[in-house]
Amino acid sequence: MNALLQQFSERQLVGFILVLARVSPMFVLAPIFSSRMVPARARGVLAVAISFGLAPLAMHGQHLTLDAMTLAGLLGKELLVGLAYAFALAAVFAAISVAGTFLDTSIGFSYGSLVDPITGTQSTILAQLYAMVGVLIFIALDGDHWMIEGLARTYQLMPMTKFPSINALVGGADKAFVSIFSSAIELAAPVMLAALLTDCALGLVARVMPQLNVFSVAFPAKIAVGLLVMGISLPFVGGWISDQVQVSVSSALQSIHVA
Repeated sequence: MNALLQQFSERQLVGFILVLARVSPMFVLAPIFSSRMVPARARGVLAVAISFGLAPLAMHGQHLTLDAMTLAGLLGKELLVGLAYAFALAAVFAAISVAGTFLDTSIGFSYGSLVDPITGTQSTILAQLYAMVGVLIFIALDGDHWMIEGLARTYQLMPMTKFPSINALVGGADKAFVSIFSSAIELAAPVMLAALLTDCALGLVARVMPQLNVFSVAFPAKIAVGLLVMGISLPFVGGWISDQVQVSVSSALQSIHVA
């Protein structure tokens, strides 16, 4: 009886470690969960708590072996699946930050930069603004609930003892990475176009009136036009972020299936 209880506890412990391996990448890459504003100890406690909640679902009907080589392969597989899921969501917020960087360069705010409280790195002003707007929309949409529900859904698509299709995981990660630049251009297009038209108009003025010091007017004019168009387009940015979060979760789940 004691041997049976000991074997049961060992299998439960192994299952919990495998679940924690799939949950952990979300606290390294995924938005909100990987924020540097949250202490590392708090993120670790939250990862363990989510793993405790998902462990019964993940281990239901699964027979785990205690062989060291097999467990090492399963552990690497769980990390890979977790990274593939979290990376698709991180790509959306990377596109938002890149869009803000494009706008800083177009308007002229790239001269000044601050420490981003979300990523802990140095970034420009509008990049931080767009990142904070993205976080607020993400919270308003209950994006954190979507992410946890999607993570639970991965155990239906990829049981703990099965191995994924590497081609599908690589294809999903590649698609998410490629979409960062195109999504950033799509998000920043209205303000970038307004800044370009402002430059063209100031260039015409400089040609027509050479005695006018255009450089003294160009900088505040571009800032005023850029901020005006950005304020007008910000509601559409919210809708875009909402759609992209849903698409990213769906794409991440589609890339996870058994080989």
